[in-house]
Amino acid sequence: MADDLTHSPASAHLARNLVSLRHTRSLTQDGLAKAAAVPRSTIANLESGEGNPSLAVLVKVAGALGVPIDELLASPRAMVRRWAAGEVAHHVKGRGVSIRALVPEPVPDEMMEVMDFAPAAVMGGTPHLPGTREFFTCLSGRVNLMVAGERYTLGEGEVLAFPGNLPHSYQNDDALAPARGVSVVVFAKAGV
Repeated sequence: MADDLTHSPASAHLARNLVSLRHTRSLTQDGLAKAAAVPRSTIANLESGEGNPSLAVLVKVAGALGVPIDELLASPRAMVRRWAAGEVAHHVKGRGVSIRALVPEPVPDEMMEVMDFAPAAVMGGTPHLPGTREFFTCLSGRVNLMVAGERYTLGEGEVLAFPGNLPHSYQNDDALAPARGVSVVVFAKAGV
């Protein structure tokens, strides 16, 4: 009785989940292989259901896709995932600006963050490579953005788009009330 892994439900789930996750992230097999530091043939074998991966390979592939290993191996219902607030990346920058990821999975060529500003909070922006665009949406309060020495004041619902490589900073316009915004950075494509 040979229980061949290539015909097991786990390998079928791995194949289907890997293809789905790779397509969701707009990755080619070669792109995923490079991100995971494994040969492209390994990704192709896993996606065909013929692979017999080691734990080390599963860890690398899951890490490159930004998912836990169980999401690679689970039945279809695992494609829906909920994150507890504490599982979403969160950090404080500048004076009184709390930042957390808007989307807890990697999104190719983009960075999306929710920015919470304490009253009168100030934060310098990080200039990105030329060709990068940043979109800032003010969700509540008033936020001043300084872009290349020019000041823009945004109220609730207003959006400012600017080249991400320019010097920029953020400031809550109100010394008494908090403010909130969303920053979406679309990175320049390589070779563009």
